[in-house]
Amino acid sequence: MELNYDFHLHSCLSPCGDNDMTPYNLVNMAKIMGLDVIALTDHNTCLNCPAAIKAGEEAGILVIPGMELCTDEEVHVVCLFPHLENALEFSAYVRERIPPVENREKIFGEQLIMDEKDNILGKENLLLTTAADVSLDKVPELIKGFGGVAFPAHIDRSSYSVISNLGMIDEYMGFTTAEITKDANLNDYIKRFPVLEKMNILTSSDAHYLENIGSAGGKINVVEQEIDKILSILSKSC
Repeated sequence: MELNYDFHLHSCLSPCGDNDMTPYNLVNMAKIMGLDVIALTDHNTCLNCPAAIKAGEEAGILVIPGMELCTDEEVHVVCLFPHLENALEFSAYVRERIPPVENREKIFGEQLIMDEKDNILGKENLLLTTAADVSLDKVPELIKGFGGVAFPAHIDRSSYSVISNLGMIDEYMGFTTAEITKDANLNDYIKRFPVLEKMNILTSSDAHYLENIGSAGGKINVVEQEIDKILSILSKSC
C-alpha cells in the first residue's frame, strides 16, 4: 500500500517551532492534509512524542516517535524509533550529552511539553538546538542499538547538513536512507554523490509551522501501515 508521509515535523517543544505546533494541532493538520503517517522529530528530544502518539490514535494517524539529533559536527540527523519506550530512552541519553546551556525564551522561544489535549505539562529548560556530544560516525549503530533507524536530514541545505558541514556523504558513513528537500535536484546530487543511488531517498517538510505540514508530498510503499514495516524499509539499502 502507498502511504502519504511526513517524517520530519517539529512541535512547540523545539525552540524554533511555532507555539501553534502542539501535538494535537500538528496531528490533526496532518489528517486534514491527507497524511497517513507522520514522525514527530523535535530537536534533541522526544518528550512530546507521548502526546502526539495519543493524539494520533484518536485522529487515526500513525505517529512514529522520533528526534532530529544535532551531532557533535552540527549535522542534523533524523532518528525514528519503533516504540515510545525506545524514543524516550534515547531522549534521556541525548539530554545528558547536550551542553548545560539554559534556554532564553525571549531569544529562542519557549520549549513546551504538552499532553494530547494541548495542556502544558512543563517546559524544557536546557536549550535544545545545541550540538550533542554524539559523533556522526557513531549514529547509525547507536540508533540501531535503540531499535531505530537514522538518516541525515535535508542533505541539500546550506547549513546543518552532512554535505554542507562535511562536504560529502558516502557509504562508509553507514546510512541506508537520506532526506532531501522537495526543491532539490536529486539527479544532480546522485551525480555528485553516487552512494545516494543505493539509498532510500525521503522528502519531508521539516515543518515548524502548521501550514507547512505535508508540503513535501512524500509517499512510501509498504506491506502494512505499521511502524516496524516502515523502519524495516528505511533500514535497508535499495
